[in-house]
Amino acid sequence: MPVKSPCIGVCVLDPAAGYCTGCFRTGDEIGAWMGMSDGSKKRVLETIRKRRLSVTTEPLITTGNGNL
Repeated sequence: MPVKSPCIGVCVLDPAAGYCTGCFRTGDEIGAWMGMSDGSKKRVLETIRKRRLSVTTEPLITTGNGNL
């Protein structure tokens, strides 16, 4: 099964943080997403999971591809 985008439609890049406030990906990660292998996408998902946990204590979002 292909890895789905973590985009939730809240596309705002926070210049101070350096990533989107919706999906927690950087501009480079967003731009490269469509050309990434599934393995690379899974690594980005793990990176954004850690990034999100470092800035919030809100519950994780369940997307069907695992938790973000």
